[in-house]
Amino acid sequence: MLAVALIAFGACDGSNSIGPDSNSLPGTEAVPTEAGVQAIPLSQPEFSTAFAGGIPFGTSALPTSWFGSRYNGALRNIWPGSLRSELAAIKARGGKVVLMFAGNEKYYKDGSGHFSLDKWKNRIDRFRGVDFNSYVSDGTIIGHYLIDEPNDPANWNGRPVSASTVDEMGRYSKQLWPSMPTIVRTEPDYFTFNPRYVDAAWAQYLSRRGDVGSYIRKQVSDAQNRGLQLVVGMNVIKGGTPNGTQMSASEVKEWGSTLLSSTYPCAFISWQYSSSYLNNSGIEDAMSYLRNKAENRSSRSCRS
Repeated sequence: MLAVALIAFGACDGSNSIGPDSNSLPGTEAVPTEAGVQAIPLSQPEFSTAFAGGIPFGTSALPTSWFGSRYNGALRNIWPGSLRSELAAIKARGGKVVLMFAGNEKYYKDGSGHFSLDKWKNRIDRFRGVDFNSYVSDGTIIGHYLIDEPNDPANWNGRPVSASTVDEMGRYSKQLWPSMPTIVRTEPDYFTFNPRYVDAAWAQYLSRRGDVGSYIRKQVSDAQNRGLQLVVGMNVIKGGTPNGTQMSASEVKEWGSTLLSSTYPCAFISWQYSSSYLNNSGIEDAMSYLRNKAENRSSRSCRS
């Protein structure tokens, strides 16, 4: 087992990290552990199963080995050389995944700490030679995660990324992979216009957002008004009561159920994978309950 020095995304509210930047060695999977991030050999699934139906349910940075009866969705950052084998393993476990191609934001900032579209495109271009179209066609890939919190000035040294720039990022992605949905991790009202090339926004609930019912109704309305699909989830690690604490099992169950009461979201992916948190028996029960609700929803594409 090889240790690799990989850096997780930073977040002003701790809600936007998706795990390591997977520039790990070919043939390995970058997996977050209690001791840090380690690269382990890619494992073949012990079984093969189809996606169970409904909408994908899971967490960011979820290791492939965790796809199964409780989780079948994730947000992942996978090294280009390992992408096809990882997608095959995820599909065999009945999973679907949102892919972050650009990786850690440090790779696409200029010398002043501001977003650089040219550097971002260079990061995306690493995947030009990888043929994963079949996984787009069959729905294993939920979508392309363009950028995390472009609206937050703290992420970009005081200068937020404009909505028009994010739409241009979507256009660039569509030039390369026309049928792959494009997703940005920001709430729909970030867009003051109906974007042409962005398919879905992302609403991630935490306790300081207020009443969860009001929250999801507003997010759905804002998404519909802008012609966007919507990914939802919760900040289970730092979004509990009081704010900054882990959500309790009862909070996960209650708030997640309210989010899933809407038939509009196309995926439910929470921040983030933590083996110690997710292995708690109460959390396991709450997550299994939510997985059942997600599975019994009508399937919905994240493509607008």
